[in-house]
Amino acid sequence: MFSENEIATIIEIPVVLDEVIKLRKEFIETEANFLEISEHDFLSLIMMTPTVGVALANGTISLFEELALNKMARKMSKGGFFLKVDPVAHAMKFLIKSFDKWELPFLEVIKLAMRNTCDLNSLKLKNANDDADNIIGFARELMHAPYAFVRFLSSFFLHDEAEIVEERAISAVEFEKIQDIGNKLEISQYLVFTLFCKTFELR
Repeated sequence: MFSENEIATIIEIPVVLDEVIKLRKEFIETEANFLEISEHDFLSLIMMTPTVGVALANGTISLFEELALNKMARKMSKGGFFLKVDPVAHAMKFLIKSFDKWELPFLEVIKLAMRNTCDLNSLKLKNANDDADNIIGFARELMHAPYAFVRFLSSFFLHDEAEIVEERAISAVEFEKIQDIGNKLEISQYLVFTLFCKTFELR
Protein backbone atom coordinates (compact mmCIF):
# COMPACT_ATOMS: atom_id res chain seq x y z
CA MET A 1 0.00 0.00 0.00
CA PHE A 2 1.10 3.58 -0.55
CA SER A 3 2.79 5.46 2.26
CA GLU A 4 1.97 8.97 3.47
CA ASN A 5 5.14 10.25 1.79
CA GLU A 6 4.25 8.69 -1.55
CA ILE A 7 0.82 10.35 -1.47
CA ALA A 8 2.50 13.64 -0.53
CA THR A 9 4.73 13.32 -3.60
CA ILE A 10 1.87 12.56 -5.98
CA ILE A 11 -0.31 15.42 -4.73
CA GLU A 12 2.50 17.83 -5.67
CA ILE A 13 1.90 17.08 -9.38
CA PRO A 14 -0.06 20.16 -10.56
CA VAL A 15 -2.48 18.38 -12.92
CA VAL A 16 -3.27 15.80 -10.25
CA LEU A 17 -3.80 18.46 -7.58
CA ASP A 18 -6.17 20.38 -9.87
CA GLU A 19 -8.36 17.31 -10.38
CA VAL A 20 -8.26 16.42 -6.69
CA ILE A 21 -9.42 19.92 -5.71
CA LYS A 22 -12.28 19.80 -8.23
CA LEU A 23 -13.46 16.31 -7.22
CA ARG A 24 -13.11 16.98 -3.50
CA LYS A 25 -15.46 19.97 -3.81
CA GLU A 26 -17.99 17.93 -5.78
CA PHE A 27 -17.73 14.94 -3.41
CA ILE A 28 -18.30 17.08 -0.30
CA GLU A 29 -21.20 18.97 -1.85
CA THR A 30 -22.85 15.73 -3.02
CA GLU A 31 -22.10 13.21 -0.27
CA ALA A 32 -21.31 15.02 2.98
CA ASN A 33 -21.25 18.81 3.22
CA PHE A 34 -19.85 18.56 6.76
CA LEU A 35 -16.83 16.49 5.69
CA GLU A 36 -13.44 18.02 6.44
CA ILE A 37 -10.68 16.44 4.39
CA SER A 38 -7.42 17.84 2.99
CA GLU A 39 -6.25 17.45 -0.60
CA HIS A 40 -3.66 14.92 0.59
CA ASP A 41 -6.28 12.80 2.36
CA PHE A 42 -8.75 13.07 -0.49
CA LEU A 43 -6.12 11.76 -2.90
CA SER A 44 -5.56 8.91 -0.42
CA LEU A 45 -9.28 8.16 -0.64
CA ILE A 46 -9.10 8.20 -4.44
CA MET A 47 -6.15 5.79 -4.35
CA MET A 48 -8.27 3.35 -2.32
CA THR A 49 -10.87 3.09 -5.10
CA PRO A 50 -9.50 -0.13 -6.68
CA THR A 51 -9.13 -1.81 -3.28
CA VAL A 52 -12.65 -0.80 -2.25
CA GLY A 53 -13.96 -2.01 -5.60
CA VAL A 54 -12.47 -5.47 -5.13
CA ALA A 55 -13.77 -5.60 -1.54
CA LEU A 56 -17.28 -4.73 -2.78
CA ALA A 57 -17.17 -7.34 -5.56
CA ASN A 58 -18.90 -9.93 -3.34
CA GLY A 59 -21.67 -7.49 -2.48
CA THR A 60 -20.60 -6.74 1.09
CA ILE A 61 -17.36 -5.88 2.86
CA SER A 62 -16.24 -8.45 5.42
CA LEU A 63 -14.77 -7.56 8.82
CA PHE A 64 -11.32 -8.61 7.61
CA GLU A 65 -11.65 -6.37 4.54
CA GLU A 66 -12.90 -3.46 6.64
CA LEU A 67 -9.92 -3.76 8.99
CA ALA A 68 -7.52 -3.95 6.04
CA LEU A 69 -9.11 -0.90 4.39
CA ASN A 70 -8.93 1.11 7.63
CA LYS A 71 -5.27 0.17 8.05
CA MET A 72 -4.58 1.27 4.49
CA ALA A 73 -6.41 4.56 5.09
CA ARG A 74 -4.38 5.29 8.21
CA LYS A 75 -1.08 4.56 6.48
CA MET A 76 -1.78 7.09 3.72
CA SER A 77 -3.38 9.79 5.90
CA LYS A 78 -1.55 13.03 6.55
CA GLY A 79 -0.31 11.90 9.99
CA GLY A 80 -1.54 12.38 13.52
CA PHE A 81 -4.81 10.46 13.50
CA PHE A 82 -3.91 7.48 15.70
CA LEU A 83 -6.08 8.68 18.56
CA LYS A 84 -8.67 10.50 16.46
CA VAL A 85 -11.08 9.63 13.67
CA ASP A 86 -9.06 9.11 10.51
CA PRO A 87 -10.41 11.43 7.77
CA VAL A 88 -9.73 8.93 4.97
CA ALA A 89 -11.45 6.06 6.80
CA HIS A 90 -14.36 8.38 7.58
CA ALA A 91 -14.70 9.57 3.97
CA MET A 92 -14.39 5.97 2.75
CA LYS A 93 -17.83 5.21 4.22
CA PHE A 94 -19.35 7.71 1.79
CA LEU A 95 -17.32 6.28 -1.10
CA ILE A 96 -18.59 2.77 -0.30
CA LYS A 97 -22.19 4.00 -0.13
CA SER A 98 -22.00 5.70 -3.54
CA PHE A 99 -19.24 3.64 -5.15
CA ASP A 100 -20.93 3.28 -8.54
CA LYS A 101 -21.09 7.06 -8.89
CA TRP A 102 -17.49 7.83 -7.94
CA GLU A 103 -15.53 4.86 -9.27
CA LEU A 104 -14.93 6.17 -12.80
CA PRO A 105 -14.11 9.80 -11.86
CA PHE A 106 -11.70 8.57 -9.18
CA LEU A 107 -10.06 6.06 -11.54
CA GLU A 108 -9.52 8.89 -14.03
CA VAL A 109 -7.46 10.71 -11.40
CA ILE A 110 -5.47 7.52 -10.79
CA LYS A 111 -4.80 7.21 -14.53
CA LEU A 112 -3.58 10.80 -14.51
CA ALA A 113 -1.31 10.09 -11.54
CA MET A 114 0.09 6.97 -13.20
CA ARG A 115 0.83 8.78 -16.47
CA ASN A 116 2.71 11.47 -14.52
CA THR A 117 4.76 9.13 -12.32
CA CYS A 118 5.41 6.07 -14.52
CA ASP A 119 7.05 5.59 -17.89
CA LEU A 120 4.25 3.40 -19.22
CA ASN A 121 5.94 3.27 -22.62
CA SER A 122 8.66 1.15 -21.03
CA LEU A 123 6.16 -1.60 -20.20
CA LYS A 124 6.02 -4.56 -22.55
CA LEU A 125 2.70 -5.07 -24.30
CA LYS A 126 1.13 -8.50 -23.97
CA ASN A 127 1.60 -10.73 -26.96
CA ALA A 128 -0.42 -13.80 -27.89
CA ASN A 129 2.84 -15.61 -28.67
CA ASP A 130 4.44 -14.78 -25.32
CA ASP A 131 4.77 -17.93 -23.21
CA ALA A 132 5.86 -16.23 -19.97
CA ASP A 133 2.83 -17.43 -18.04
CA ASN A 134 4.20 -18.58 -14.70
CA ILE A 135 5.25 -16.96 -11.45
CA ILE A 136 8.91 -16.82 -12.57
CA GLY A 137 7.91 -15.08 -15.79
CA PHE A 138 5.95 -12.53 -13.74
CA ALA A 139 8.88 -11.94 -11.37
CA ARG A 140 11.19 -11.37 -14.34
CA GLU A 141 8.76 -8.98 -16.02
CA LEU A 142 8.26 -7.13 -12.72
CA MET A 143 11.98 -6.36 -12.55
CA HIS A 144 11.74 -4.44 -15.82
CA ALA A 145 8.66 -2.45 -14.77
CA PRO A 146 9.02 1.10 -13.36
CA TYR A 147 9.10 1.12 -9.56
CA ALA A 148 6.15 3.50 -9.39
CA PHE A 149 4.01 1.16 -11.51
CA VAL A 150 4.79 -1.75 -9.18
CA ARG A 151 3.76 0.42 -6.21
CA PHE A 152 0.45 1.25 -7.90
CA LEU A 153 -0.19 -2.42 -8.68
CA SER A 154 0.56 -3.71 -5.18
CA SER A 155 -1.28 -0.84 -3.46
CA PHE A 156 -4.44 -1.43 -5.46
CA PHE A 157 -4.76 -5.19 -5.22
CA LEU A 158 -2.83 -6.54 -2.23
CA HIS A 159 -3.68 -6.24 1.47
CA ASP A 160 -1.04 -5.13 3.94
CA GLU A 161 2.51 -5.48 2.62
CA ALA A 162 1.92 -8.83 0.92
CA GLU A 163 4.64 -10.16 -1.35
CA ILE A 164 3.60 -9.35 -4.90
CA VAL A 165 5.35 -12.37 -6.42
CA GLU A 166 3.31 -15.19 -4.92
CA GLU A 167 0.20 -17.15 -5.75
CA ARG A 168 -2.96 -16.33 -3.82
CA ALA A 169 -6.56 -17.56 -3.78
CA ILE A 170 -9.38 -15.24 -4.83
CA SER A 171 -13.07 -15.54 -5.62
CA ALA A 172 -14.26 -15.41 -9.24
CA VAL A 173 -16.11 -12.09 -8.73
CA GLU A 174 -13.06 -10.49 -7.10
CA PHE A 175 -10.89 -11.65 -9.98
CA GLU A 176 -13.36 -10.26 -12.51
CA LYS A 177 -13.27 -6.93 -10.66
CA ILE A 178 -9.46 -6.81 -10.80
CA GLN A 179 -9.64 -7.36 -14.55
CA ASP A 180 -12.38 -4.74 -14.84
CA ILE A 181 -10.24 -2.20 -12.97
CA GLY A 182 -7.27 -3.09 -15.19
CA ASN A 183 -9.41 -2.31 -18.23
CA LYS A 184 -10.68 0.98 -16.78
CA LEU A 185 -7.16 2.06 -15.84
CA GLU A 186 -5.98 1.03 -19.31
CA ILE A 187 -3.23 -1.23 -17.97
CA SER A 188 -4.68 -4.57 -19.09
CA GLN A 189 -2.73 -4.40 -22.35
CA TYR A 190 0.57 -4.66 -20.50
CA LEU A 191 2.24 -8.04 -20.05
CA VAL A 192 3.13 -7.35 -16.41
CA PHE A 193 -0.55 -6.88 -15.51
CA THR A 194 -1.57 -9.99 -17.46
CA LEU A 195 1.04 -12.05 -15.61
CA PHE A 196 0.01 -10.49 -12.29
CA CYS A 197 -3.54 -11.71 -12.92
CA LYS A 198 -2.18 -15.21 -13.49
CA THR A 199 -0.83 -15.30 -9.92
CA PHE A 200 -4.43 -15.60 -8.68
CA GLU A 201 -6.05 -19.00 -8.19
CA LEU A 202 -9.84 -19.02 -8.27
CA ARG A 203 -11.45 -20.63 -5.24
